[in-house]
Amino acid sequence: MAWMTNLYNFMDGANGLAGGMTVIGFSALAAAADNPLLACAAAGAGLGFLFFNFDPARVFLGDSGSIPLGFLAGALCFAGVVSGQWPLWFPLLVFAPFVIDATATLLKRMMRREKIWAAHRQHYYQRLIRMGWSHRRLATAEYLLMAVCGGWALLLLPVSPMMQAFGVALCIGVHLGLMAWIDLRWAETGMAA
Repeated sequence: MAWMTNLYNFMDGANGLAGGMTVIGFSALAAAADNPLLACAAAGAGLGFLFFNFDPARVFLGDSGSIPLGFLAGALCFAGVVSGQWPLWFPLLVFAPFVIDATATLLKRMMRREKIWAAHRQHYYQRLIRMGWSHRRLATAEYLLMAVCGGWALLLLPVSPMMQAFGVALCIGVHLGLMAWIDLRWAETGMAA
């Protein structure tokens, strides 16, 4: 719960990013939930917010918006696992673009003995912005990745556990490949030094 709450806050640093994850992530939860009302309400609120937060943004979530959204995401994910609506991997896959970026970034910072509580601009989405991607281009690419993760998670729900494991591993592998590509491009620009 604490991690989901914080990672939403960590990832709220580009126009439309957290709003898009809200629409897509909560929609995927709603599609799999026994009672989708709360997830639908969150997705709808995210869509309304996104009209004002997509580039060029006029409104921002900030801590007061991203922290409650992250907590709600964590609470719904946890409730679904506890009630048997979905296995633990499902919400992690749905929110994989946020979970993997935030987790990998903080693990790298810990290995470099950096203060993980200090503000920084080392997330993969931040690197893309610093390498010249526009907020609009970043958001569009991230929406595609989010939609693929959410749709993939929904497709994996009814299949065998072995196929689920393969599907989750494939998604993680794709994310790691994308991060390696960003790391390579980052090093080529000389910004890594």
